[in-house]
Amino acid sequence: MFKRIMTPVDLGHVDKLGKSIDVAAALARMAGGTVTFVSVTANTPGKLAHTPKEFEAKLKAFAEAQAKSHGIEADAHMIVVPDPTAEVDDGLLHAAEELQADVVVMASHPPGLAEYFWPSNGGKVAAHSKASVFVVRDH
Repeated sequence: MFKRIMTPVDLGHVDKLGKSIDVAAALARMAGGTVTFVSVTANTPGKLAHTPKEFEAKLKAFAEAQAKSHGIEADAHMIVVPDPTAEVDDGLLHAAEELQADVVVMASHPPGLAEYFWPSNGGKVAAHSKASVFVVRDH
């Protein structure tokens, strides 16, 4: 069913990802699939890392910790773009294609007024991805 599960993660907000990671892990265990944790970073120093290489090491450590705690196969995929805020949606859509994801499981906040005018990250990925998209609200 779902062998390649892509789960976008914001390493700056891991406290809000628990429910979506639980869903991705459950799908992986059910189908014997692999969860690929995908994250977007800039090629300039940021709050989470000084370099993309340092960011990649943190993402890989996160994926390994999630694999161990959930008893699943997991890996990591980093996307480097000039402006992560502006390019996160397109980066995630490209990653889903590149990874040949069967399903994308991603966290989302409850919709607010802004979502009536601009789609959320989950909304844009769901509207444009060839993969199934499971948007999990963490509330």
